[in-house]
Amino acid sequence: MISEDELRRIAIWSHDLAPEEFEEARRGTTTRVYGKGAYVCHVGDRLESWTGVADGLLKMSTTSRSGKSATLAGLRGGAWFGEGTIIKNEARRYDLVALRESKVALMRRQTFFWLFEHSAAFNRFLVHQFNERLAQFIGLAEYDRMLGATGRLARNLAWLFNPILYPSQDRTLTISQEELGLLAGISRQMANQSLARLAELGFIKVGHNEVTILDLERLARYEG
Repeated sequence: MISEDELRRIAIWSHDLAPEEFEEARRGTTTRVYGKGAYVCHVGDRLESWTGVADGLLKMSTTSRSGKSATLAGLRGGAWFGEGTIIKNEARRYDLVALRESKVALMRRQTFFWLFEHSAAFNRFLVHQFNERLAQFIGLAEYDRMLGATGRLARNLAWLFNPILYPSQDRTLTISQEELGLLAGISRQMANQSLARLAELGFIKVGHNEVTILDLERLARYEG
């Protein structure tokens, strides 16, 4: 069972729950730590939990029959995902890999459905979540075909600061060039060059294993 303080820290949606709803969510949620490179789930797995990122960084990806891998999304602390899989009771359609040691929150399926059936606040959150994820994947289909390496990195980085999916107000993210390259599907060297270009444009500030967003709107629209 997760503590009250930790649930409030990692789940912005919990702030709007009624006391009995919050307690139900807390009782039905546990946490687990995954090492760097560990799979949280594989394509075809049936997980009985709605999933959140308490700490760390995960990559959601898929691999075609020909062996080509594509990153669908990066997931940092505060992200919750997999509600569609839970509602439709289907196998996962993606691999989920920890890019660094990560702490993951797991809400029981029964608890998820209890909130789904009893909490208006929880359902409002899910509606916003579905809308943002839809926009994200439509955007992915567009920029994966049309943008170069710097543009892909810019879009992936911008999505990690989406205010609905990742509600933290902190504009600085601890992330390595290797991790950014894995998210954007480019090499570490290309990630380094792309970060330098985005910093030159004034969109970001690059520090040691961290990136600070200076202009999120322009970063999200960059097509270079």
